[in-house]
Amino acid sequence: MSQLAAQLRARIETEGPISVEAWMNACLADPDHGYYMTRDPLGRAGDFTTAPEISQMFGELLGLWAGVVWQQIGGPSKVHLIEIGPGRGTLMKDTLRALRGVPGVMDALDVHMVETSPTLTKAQQNSLKDTPCNVTWHTDLATVPQGPVIFLANEFLDALPIRQYIRSDGGWYERVVTLSGDQFVFGLGERVDDSVIPEKFRAASDGSIYEDAPIVQVAVQNIAHRVASDGGAALIVDYGYAENVLGETLQALSKHAYADPLDCPGENDLTAHVNFADVKVGAEAAGARVWGPIEQGTLLERLGIAARAASLLANATKDQAQDIATARRRLVDHDAMGRLFKVIALTPLESAAPPAFETVR
Repeated sequence: MSQLAAQLRARIETEGPISVEAWMNACLADPDHGYYMTRDPLGRAGDFTTAPEISQMFGELLGLWAGVVWQQIGGPSKVHLIEIGPGRGTLMKDTLRALRGVPGVMDALDVHMVETSPTLTKAQQNSLKDTPCNVTWHTDLATVPQGPVIFLANEFLDALPIRQYIRSDGGWYERVVTLSGDQFVFGLGERVDDSVIPEKFRAASDGSIYEDAPIVQVAVQNIAHRVASDGGAALIVDYGYAENVLGETLQALSKHAYADPLDCPGENDLTAHVNFADVKVGAEAAGARVWGPIEQGTLLERLGIAARAASLLANATKDQAQDIATARRRLVDHDAMGRLFKVIALTPLESAAPPAFETVR
């Protein structure tokens, strides 16, 4: 039994069942044994691969998006380029490479990486060690200075803890994690007031699951507030759904395969699909205008992935050309990441549409 499993077992035996939210938070963020605190989970040797690790095209196109946003807000002499949940630093490295082609922007940039994992911070510092602009690391967005901002957040929200509610005997109950012998199992917690559940789902059949993510709402509202108050824009990319739905999306990944979310606490990645309908409500409540969501494939096509792929292919070997074509399909095709991943942009209320969102209302 791992140390974290032993701690969680003792906690449940002492305090009683814990919420799914508390389970995820412990498994992912425990200071000593949490998944993201102790390892680099990315790439072939890890548990999953994100878009920036699939192809440089992803980060480069987001860099061009950031460059146009900087121009749209008047090309201020100082702008904070902020990445939240920056992985290994690959996205920012590729973003900055593309931004070098935008006249004047590199002199204006202060780069800020918001990261809680010591292991990933070290990877980011290594990746960005030759960056020509100032880079600062933060564990909290609150320590990023005021001023015009451009946010990038790729696969950040899906790793934040969720709450689950399950319908049983005509009522809604919080879903919890408890013990059955030596095993961690799901169970029913306290009954909750029906107002916690969207009205259209309150009379759902027994066994139905509804997921909520208060921590996601807080994170989005913090981003939206900065955009609305300081000017700029945010681009948020993640997998999820555009409207409220019923159903369980909590999942665990280990070595690029699905695992049981209750097995090996702290050893597997835990994520849940992002409810972009709630994200939109939260961002608007914080004073920002929300553009989208649109699909990731749509975003990348509108930003010019076809042209960028053609440019890379011009000097590619046969093997490299196959890799480029495969990566492009993986990023944009509907049966890959192109449809599952959604994208929203946030701006101040009166701002013009950011790149790729010109036809979105």
